[in-house]
Amino acid sequence: MKKNKQTNYIAAGMAIGTAIGAAIGIGIENPGIGISVGIAIGAFIGYGKQKDVATNQNSES
Repeated sequence: MKKNKQTNYIAAGMAIGTAIGAAIGIGIENPGIGISVGIAIGAFIGYGKQKDVATNQNSES
């Protein structure tokens, strides 16, 4: 029996994006903008990854 595990790539992407955004934000001395941009980029990448995985799971069956 195959276990269908759905990873939340959007949340993971947002977490990674927040960390990267904070680092960039501190570098440009404006953490707020860095974090906001990081969350947006992370969510976008996570959404794309989640769609790819869902497509692959559907085509396997």
